[in-house]
Amino acid sequence: MWVYSARTRGAYRISLYKNGHLFCIRDGSRMAIPIRFSEVWSWWWEGSNQRDNIARWLLTLSVALFMLAWYRWSLAKPKKKGEPPLPPGPRGLPLVGSLPFLDPELHVYFADLARVYGPIAKIWLGNKLGIIITSPSMARAVLKDHDNTFANRDVPAVARVIAYGGKDIVWTPNGSEWRMLRKVCVREMLGHASLEAVYELRRQEMRATIGHVYGRSSGMAINVGEQMFLTVLNVITSMLWGGTLKGEERTSLGSEFREVVSEVTEILGKPNISDFFPGLARFDLQGLGSQIKGPLVRFDRIFEMIIEQRLKMDREEEAEGKSGEKGSKDFLQFMLKLKDEGDSKTPFTMTHLKALLMDMVVGGTDTTSNTVEWAIAEMMKKPETLKKAQEEVDAVVGKDNVVEESHLPKLHYLSAVVKEVLRLHPALPLLVPHCPSLTCAVGDYTIPQGARVFVNVWAIHRDPSIWPNPSEFNPDRFLNADPKWDFTGNDFSYFPFGSGRRICAGIAMADRMVMYSIASLVHSFDWSLPEGSKLDLSEKFGIVLKKAEPLIAIPTPRLSNPDLYL
Repeated sequence: MWVYSARTRGAYRISLYKNGHLFCIRDGSRMAIPIRFSEVWSWWWEGSNQRDNIARWLLTLSVALFMLAWYRWSLAKPKKKGEPPLPPGPRGLPLVGSLPFLDPELHVYFADLARVYGPIAKIWLGNKLGIIITSPSMARAVLKDHDNTFANRDVPAVARVIAYGGKDIVWTPNGSEWRMLRKVCVREMLGHASLEAVYELRRQEMRATIGHVYGRSSGMAINVGEQMFLTVLNVITSMLWGGTLKGEERTSLGSEFREVVSEVTEILGKPNISDFFPGLARFDLQGLGSQIKGPLVRFDRIFEMIIEQRLKMDREEEAEGKSGEKGSKDFLQFMLKLKDEGDSKTPFTMTHLKALLMDMVVGGTDTTSNTVEWAIAEMMKKPETLKKAQEEVDAVVGKDNVVEESHLPKLHYLSAVVKEVLRLHPALPLLVPHCPSLTCAVGDYTIPQGARVFVNVWAIHRDPSIWPNPSEFNPDRFLNADPKWDFTGNDFSYFPFGSGRRICAGIAMADRMVMYSIASLVHSFDWSLPEGSKLDLSEKFGIVLKKAEPLIAIPTPRLSNPDLYL
């Protein structure tokens, strides 16, 4: 690297940095001449011609690269005597690391790295150190053995904005505030009793969807994923504030939500310089932070309107002496009551309330609807599985009845279908990245504090040493399985919802909704492809794992009584 010295009026090649000097070797000479940083920066400001502009740019780049190399060296070297090194991984380029080489299908790219570097590997994503976990033993070490250390999140810049400053259950750091939110979600809102209390709201939406598909089933194809997204969105909003909005107001709001959720998921899925170079986050160079504020304002306006409507209804009921009567209950009522009567040490605030509404609306729609779409697509690709699922539903429900959630525990084969879909296509293939609060040794390596830890559950679920014929869709592998794979996160060969204290809070809701949706769709309709089309099962990586090509399929009614579609 060549630089120019204003003091000696000559060009020099950088040789060494020591004691505040750049030691250079002059062109054609072996004499080392120290150049002070003050002289270099003086030249930086004094130069004015085009050649000096180029030289200044090169000098700035060289200094930046040098400082970055020093920073990485300081991380890579053992901090204490005997401390293990960082995991192996690709060297990457100066400054940008491996960013130029990333495959858009990040889960596949990380799986390929694991085959080269092993079950724990590092990767530099700009100035951010990533750690990739790709085996059950390493996953157990991170999510169970060192659960408390890895219980925090490395919050993306745009997620912090849309989640009201990270005040939701996904991004809040491990501690008393997070435990309070977890209790609200898991024990109160999404517990068995609470979900049973709002079953009728879910049933109404599912019957409306079946009726809508039936009305279009005269040979017309539908976009299965899109239809299920609308269904799940309606189910979630019904459970959140089902009795608050009526008629056209509710329909109009659902349309706006679809638009805003789509915008949010698109922005969240974009790579962001602010995440790769945290020091630049304040500048929002890509403008994604500014972009996400638009949907946030729209969401907040909707939330404010719904909350005000609910408070108005509560005041009217209280004035009429109906307060506390059993009626149409929803989660918003519960949260508003909790806000007023919650623990003073760890209060549940209006910001927490809105952040949880955001979690459920944004986080619960794509994940659930995509899983249903994958299930229908996989069964269509392998018709014998669809036939077997329909025979089971017919035997349990009957062809003169409609599917109810009470039927679901008896649908063992359909449960195996769902588990197999989540094995092949976990909703979050890399889970939500973890972030160690302290530097920690895992295996024979050091994971530094603040690293972004990716647990590649997609790759673990396709490990041929665990799963015979791992790429084959075979629900039978979950029937009478030993070990008994479930969603508890206790077996690190199969944990589609994560594990440890940050395991997904909505497992019970997701399991019910996915099972109920698939059972209703396969019981009510046969499914076929439009003439001349082919079924594409390729994946598209994003916030959630989607089908690269939407499933467009033709529903044909199976039930002879039209009243069963009303």
